[in-house]
Amino acid sequence: MNKLKDTLLKVSNLAVSFDTVDGPIDAVQGINFELKKGQTLAIIGESGSGKSVTASVIMGILSCPPGRIKSGEVFLNNQDILKLSIEERRKLMGNKIAIIFQDTLAHLNPVFNIGSQIAECFQVHKSLNKKESWNKAVALLERVNIPNARTRAKDFPHQFSGGQRQRVMIAMALALEPDIIIADEPTTALDVTIQAKILDLLAELRDERNMGLILITHDLGVAAETADNVVVLKNGKIVESGTLKTVFTTPKHSYTKQLMSSIPGRTIKSKKNKLNNNSDPILEVKNLTKHYDTIACDDVNFKLYKNEILGVVGESGSGKTTVSNLILRLTNPSSGNIFYHGKNIFDFDKKELFSFRRRVQVVFQDPFASLNPTMNVYNLISEPWLIHSDFLNKSLYAKRVSELLISVGLDPDDASRYPHQFSGGQRQRIAIARALALNPEIIICDEAVSALDVSIQAQIIKLLSDLRDKFSLSYVFIAHDLPVVRDLVDRVIVMKSGKIVEQGFVEDIFNHPNHPYTQDLLKASPSVFNLINR
Repeated sequence: MNKLKDTLLKVSNLAVSFDTVDGPIDAVQGINFELKKGQTLAIIGESGSGKSVTASVIMGILSCPPGRIKSGEVFLNNQDILKLSIEERRKLMGNKIAIIFQDTLAHLNPVFNIGSQIAECFQVHKSLNKKESWNKAVALLERVNIPNARTRAKDFPHQFSGGQRQRVMIAMALALEPDIIIADEPTTALDVTIQAKILDLLAELRDERNMGLILITHDLGVAAETADNVVVLKNGKIVESGTLKTVFTTPKHSYTKQLMSSIPGRTIKSKKNKLNNNSDPILEVKNLTKHYDTIACDDVNFKLYKNEILGVVGESGSGKTTVSNLILRLTNPSSGNIFYHGKNIFDFDKKELFSFRRRVQVVFQDPFASLNPTMNVYNLISEPWLIHSDFLNKSLYAKRVSELLISVGLDPDDASRYPHQFSGGQRQRIAIARALALNPEIIICDEAVSALDVSIQAQIIKLLSDLRDKFSLSYVFIAHDLPVVRDLVDRVIVMKSGKIVEQGFVEDIFNHPNHPYTQDLLKASPSVFNLINR
């Protein structure tokens, strides 16, 4: 840990509100914190706690209106930057403070190659010519470990993986050698091994340049692996702050204690006795192979049993989603078969396939993208019954919608509301209610909790488990979050480069991994318990 005492940033009594049709909403309420050179400060809390609003004020990108700074001071090297003009603030941004955003595709221009986007920083702020700017951009790409940087600099954002795009964003943030980098959920959507590499890179660059790093995250494991100090936000207020170890090992505030108790992966309960693997599987995948330009999945074999939760883990490109798309019959295999109750789904005629789709449903990662924003909750949940018109009489729609909303922990009155009126966790509950509408036998969850806050994540995990018992469901649970898998699933499949490298009961895989790749995944997974046990 760095112990340098030079204060780079001091936020004093910052309060921010947003004007709405229903009156002002206080997003940040009188918060105070400091950041020193060579230090990482983690700002943690759930969605809506004020983390990103605080970052936007520091960066000078708060939308005014509707945002409004009610009070407070933000001192950068003893200068209150809130009193500066827009032109003066613009000179500071990039030169003194830079930000790395969560959604790289939304913040990299898709029509320009990444080299020119980084080079632009030098042309605008340092008045360097194109050749000098390009060479500096290439050097930065090399520094953040982009292979063949001089060639890759000519490529466009969509030609990079998620982890590589995040490295490009880091390179862009480093361009003007800032004193402070703000990383706003920089690893949320990344696989565990890529996440570990990005966090290591940020820590390495912090130490190399003696920068201050503000890490905004809802992932307590990420904070535990990287931070020196922690600020815990709830409803715009700091409820607890201090050194990482003090806050995480001896939390004082009830909210911090709640967050800590919600962390998945605390223990593994033996689930071997729950499953009857002597029975016939409801789903059997045999020698499944799918070729695109490369092999997406290669000779995959596994079984799914009644009332079982089967976890599928692996990095991006390992073949997880390809397998789920094949099960859903969204694409056809190059070779191999999938048997549903002993019948090959690729031999189904139109009627059989229609019936199969009723019995196998899916919950996607981003409920906001998978829920039609123009339809209210009633229409979203009842739409499957319009398609499968023999399933339920129209006179029973309202009653069944209410029952489904109650079953996922929502209020029947929510049926008249629209997706944008709900939080991320509530939207995911709506997506689960829709998946339950046709009384499926199997639900495929494709990264269904990866974008959720830790406490909401814990609620959804418990909900999925309860629904499994209530409706005798089987799940194929695809995830890169290993603690979540550890908490929820019965058996687990580990995939790498399209192949299954290991599979077995969750306690066997997590406690005694045999394959080096599984061992690497487990080592790379950030964990609060590593800190607590140190």
